[in-house]
Amino acid sequence: MADDQQEEVSKKVSAEEEIRRGITVMRRVVQGRSRGIILDVCWNNQGQLIEPNGHTLTSFIGALVRNEIPITCDDWRNKELNESKEKIWSEIKRCFNIEEERRGFCMKLAGKLLRGFRTFLSSKFLKDADGNFVDAELPKKYESLISAEEWEAFKSKRQDPVFQRISATNRERASSPAYPYRKGRVGYGRLEQSMLQKEESSETSLPAHVLWKEARVGKSGVPQEEVLHVYQKCEELSQSLSPDDTKGILSRALDVPEYSGRVRGKGFGVTPTSLSVKKGKAPSNRELHARLEAMQAELDALRREREASASTVYRDASDKNSINCTFQPNIPEGISHCQLYLSSPYYQMVGKGKVHNDMSYA
Repeated sequence: MADDQQEEVSKKVSAEEEIRRGITVMRRVVQGRSRGIILDVCWNNQGQLIEPNGHTLTSFIGALVRNEIPITCDDWRNKELNESKEKIWSEIKRCFNIEEERRGFCMKLAGKLLRGFRTFLSSKFLKDADGNFVDAELPKKYESLISAEEWEAFKSKRQDPVFQRISATNRERASSPAYPYRKGRVGYGRLEQSMLQKEESSETSLPAHVLWKEARVGKSGVPQEEVLHVYQKCEELSQSLSPDDTKGILSRALDVPEYSGRVRGKGFGVTPTSLSVKKGKAPSNRELHARLEAMQAELDALRREREASASTVYRDASDKNSINCTFQPNIPEGISHCQLYLSSPYYQMVGKGKVHNDMSYA
């Protein structure tokens, strides 16, 4: 069903259109909605967005947030954005079959995509090859999204000394990662899904260090020696550490501090809290309805099985024991045991006793 929906919505892009690609507005999703096509969305057991349609929803959210939220917004938690956030969520629900409980994930993803868009604009248009600020004009490509006033305010913030100091610190931190991520836009959730499908595994998740290693394998298909060393250390630790250990195996192997709210090697959408409360999480109405239907089906099957078993037992007992009183043409002399059965509405014994055939009493 999901494949049919994706095929219906997605159209092949010509080579010229791909080269001259403009702003992503996801018209195909909106046009599909007008034809009554609402796309289903899938999640893994850790609450991460996966295929089918995971990539489509991510791109759609990115297009919405670029249209609804100004690039001058630095605080995603600002209450003044509530109206715009509500509009974003409303548009998502109109195009995708998604539960209300997923709103938090989608809003966090929207904030992340907005930050990425601001970083892209700054790196692409406001910096030269050496990282120095460039007083660039508003790119024509984004004139429909960004007003001239917003662009000037955006440039002013990028020149602020406090911002430049923070930016320099973050740039230095990310400039030379020891173990760079090599899977592009494929997040950990979709990477885990592809690995499980490739292995045809019945498991629903993989250990964090297994994902971490695969995420650092490039096009050559061969992981670096340093990555393999960390992976082997994780394997050794997994045999000795208690499952209740609060510090992750991967963090121990890397010998780095664990940041609050982060699960290393699991990616966006997974937090220590979500992992710890996942078992006690309240199911959605759809999940409850599916469980009730499954339980009802099991009860019906057990009831039919019990009635069939009881009918067989009664029938066998009747055929065996009723010969003493009903179907035996010649009652043997002496005292014989007798049982009385009914055949409707089902076979059941209603009485038992003895038959006395002794001529001495005559």
